[in-house]
Amino acid sequence: QVQLVESGGGLAQAGESLRLSCAASGDIGSINRMSWYRRPPGKQRDLVASITSGGDTNYADSVKGRFTISRDNAKNTMYLQMNNLKPEDTAVYYCKAVRRGWLVHWGQGTQVTVSS
Repeated sequence: QVQLVESGGGLAQAGESLRLSCAASGDIGSINRMSWYRRPPGKQRDLVASITSGGDTNYADSVKGRFTISRDNAKNTMYLQMNNLKPEDTAVYYCKAVRRGWLVHWGQGTQVTVSS
């Protein structure tokens, strides 16, 4: 039912900022929780940040103070504002949504590359 499309990835230098977007085909107001995951080259996919429908957020230790997750229900879009990027942030970033507390949807991912 729900399709997720990530955008906003690209090339950045260390210290610069990028904002990722995750556009949903439906109303994200019905989504209990949305999350950003990332898969660095040659590594596993790990949770970056999550946000509930009520606005409660959670961040991985590696991005605390630098990344901000948010959602705009009117635009059916979730965002990840990434500031002070580091080379270790290089990864494919994925959007994940959970509806009804158990229905899971994934986006295709967007590449973020950070160079020194």
